[in-house]
Amino acid sequence: MTSPQWDRRIRRAAELTSAYPFAAEGLRFYARVATVQKNLYAEIQKALADSPKTSAGRPLRDELDIFLLLPNFLPFLSLIENIAPVPLANAAVRMAEKGPAGWQQAIEGFWHRETELASMMDNTEEARSGDSLEATASERLLVWIFLQPYAEYLAINREPTIVDGTPSTCPLCGGKPIAGVLRSEGDGAKKSLICMLCAHEWNFRRIYCPACGEEREPQMAFYSAPEISHVRVDVCDTCHAYLKSIDLTKTGLAVPIVDELATIPLDLWAVEHGYKKLQVNMLGI
Repeated sequence: MTSPQWDRRIRRAAELTSAYPFAAEGLRFYARVATVQKNLYAEIQKALADSPKTSAGRPLRDELDIFLLLPNFLPFLSLIENIAPVPLANAAVRMAEKGPAGWQQAIEGFWHRETELASMMDNTEEARSGDSLEATASERLLVWIFLQPYAEYLAINREPTIVDGTPSTCPLCGGKPIAGVLRSEGDGAKKSLICMLCAHEWNFRRIYCPACGEEREPQMAFYSAPEISHVRVDVCDTCHAYLKSIDLTKTGLAVPIVDELATIPLDLWAVEHGYKKLQVNMLGI
């Protein structure tokens, strides 16, 4: 049976479409993407149903099963072509034309080397190659969307991992955090981070920058807006990075990955004030 996280995400996207009309188009697209990912997850779950849990000592990145994934890639691209905005739909067409060898190269390249989409625009080597940076970013976004359900399945179906300290990247796959989460603990709240690739959540320090390691309180701040008070922008005035955190003590029904997508005005505010997002989301924001 498919894990229920997909239905929660799709349902939350539908709820926020009416609550946040400024993000309605992006949320409707995400709901369609999440439906595609849900079906991919079900296929992976079915294929690996009899496999034992992976040892906690084995890096998640060592588990890429290209022969399992590759047959699903062209149908995935066809679905994305039909539901995506024009730039991403065009990227799906270009990717489909590359054929199995190109698909395998793109999947393996992202899985083993590329976990941060936020740095794409700074890749001068790609600029020199003559490829459009926008096209390259769109194609990598496609691969991320495709691989995310597989990575999430691997993260869920492995033995518990004991994590030393509070790492700034995912202790399972090394991915960047896509969002922070605040949950009730005693008289306050504890913070955790969610991985952009495998969706694993791990404990993190309240006053600490996951981008540069800054821990001086005067350099760390957070901002929110009354209309969306359960989501805040955590900023670092040392490296000027930001990450949004979802406060479940204020809105317990929030789904962090979805609520992060919906709160576009906070991203606009952060960029206007000179901050750069630690990790872009699946809308490319």
